[in-house]
Amino acid sequence: MFYVCMLISIADPEQRYTGFTTDLKQRLRSHNKGDSVHTRKYKPWKLASYFAFDDEQRAREFEYYLKSGSGRAFANKRLWPPQ
Repeated sequence: MFYVCMLISIADPEQRYTGFTTDLKQRLRSHNKGDSVHTRKYKPWKLASYFAFDDEQRAREFEYYLKSGSGRAFANKRLWPPQ
Protein backbone atom coordinates (compact mmCIF):
# COMPACT_ATOMS: atom_id res chain seq x y z
CA MET A 1 0.00 0.00 0.00
CA PHE A 2 0.96 3.62 -0.54
CA TYR A 3 -0.06 6.31 1.92
CA VAL A 4 -0.47 10.05 1.99
CA CYS A 5 -0.23 11.12 5.62
CA MET A 6 -1.15 14.34 7.33
CA LEU A 7 0.74 15.11 10.54
CA ILE A 8 0.23 17.84 13.14
CA SER A 9 2.91 19.04 15.53
CA ILE A 10 1.95 18.44 19.16
CA ALA A 11 4.34 21.19 20.30
CA ASP A 12 3.01 23.73 17.77
CA PRO A 13 -0.40 22.65 16.36
CA GLU A 14 -0.24 25.32 13.64
CA GLN A 15 2.60 23.33 12.04
CA ARG A 16 1.33 20.69 9.65
CA TYR A 17 3.02 18.22 7.36
CA THR A 18 1.72 16.28 4.37
CA GLY A 19 3.80 13.46 2.92
CA PHE A 20 3.98 10.19 1.02
CA THR A 21 5.11 6.87 2.49
CA THR A 22 4.84 3.12 2.16
CA ASP A 23 5.23 2.55 5.92
CA LEU A 24 3.03 4.83 7.99
CA LYS A 25 4.28 3.79 11.44
CA GLN A 26 7.93 4.06 10.45
CA ARG A 27 7.38 7.47 8.84
CA LEU A 28 5.81 8.84 12.04
CA ARG A 29 8.65 7.36 14.14
CA SER A 30 11.17 8.93 11.79
CA HIS A 31 9.63 12.40 12.11
CA ASN A 32 9.45 12.06 15.89
CA LYS A 33 13.13 11.00 16.07
CA GLY A 34 14.10 14.15 14.16
CA ASP A 35 15.38 12.41 11.02
CA SER A 36 13.85 15.07 8.77
CA VAL A 37 15.54 18.48 8.74
CA HIS A 38 12.26 20.15 7.78
CA THR A 39 10.17 18.75 10.64
CA ARG A 40 12.60 18.14 13.52
CA LYS A 41 12.13 21.53 15.19
CA TYR A 42 8.38 20.92 15.54
CA LYS A 43 8.47 17.40 16.99
CA PRO A 44 6.70 15.48 18.37
CA TRP A 45 4.15 14.81 15.65
CA LYS A 46 0.83 13.01 15.69
CA LEU A 47 -1.11 11.51 12.82
CA ALA A 48 -4.11 13.66 11.88
CA SER A 49 -5.26 11.46 8.99
CA TYR A 50 -4.02 9.28 6.19
CA PHE A 51 -5.21 8.01 2.84
CA ALA A 52 -4.33 4.58 1.50
CA PHE A 53 -3.85 3.82 -2.19
CA ASP A 54 -3.00 0.63 -4.00
CA ASP A 55 -1.47 2.64 -6.87
CA GLU A 56 1.72 4.61 -6.21
CA GLN A 57 1.11 7.15 -8.96
CA ARG A 58 -2.34 8.03 -7.60
CA ALA A 59 -0.93 8.43 -4.08
CA ARG A 60 1.83 10.74 -5.32
CA GLU A 61 -0.65 12.74 -7.39
CA PHE A 62 -2.91 13.17 -4.34
CA GLU A 63 0.04 14.28 -2.21
CA TYR A 64 1.04 16.76 -4.93
CA TYR A 65 -2.54 18.05 -5.08
CA LEU A 66 -2.71 18.53 -1.29
CA LYS A 67 0.48 20.61 -1.49
CA SER A 68 -0.92 22.84 -4.26
CA GLY A 69 -2.84 26.04 -3.56
CA SER A 70 -6.28 24.59 -4.23
CA GLY A 71 -5.36 21.35 -2.45
CA ARG A 72 -4.28 23.25 0.66
CA ALA A 73 -7.55 25.18 0.61
CA PHE A 74 -9.50 21.93 0.29
CA ALA A 75 -7.51 20.25 3.07
CA ASN A 76 -7.90 23.25 5.38
CA LYS A 77 -11.65 23.23 4.86
CA ARG A 78 -12.32 19.49 4.77
CA LEU A 79 -9.43 17.36 6.06
CA TRP A 80 -7.49 19.08 8.82
CA PRO A 81 -9.10 19.15 12.28
CA PRO A 82 -10.27 22.63 13.35
CA GLN A 83 -7.69 24.71 15.19
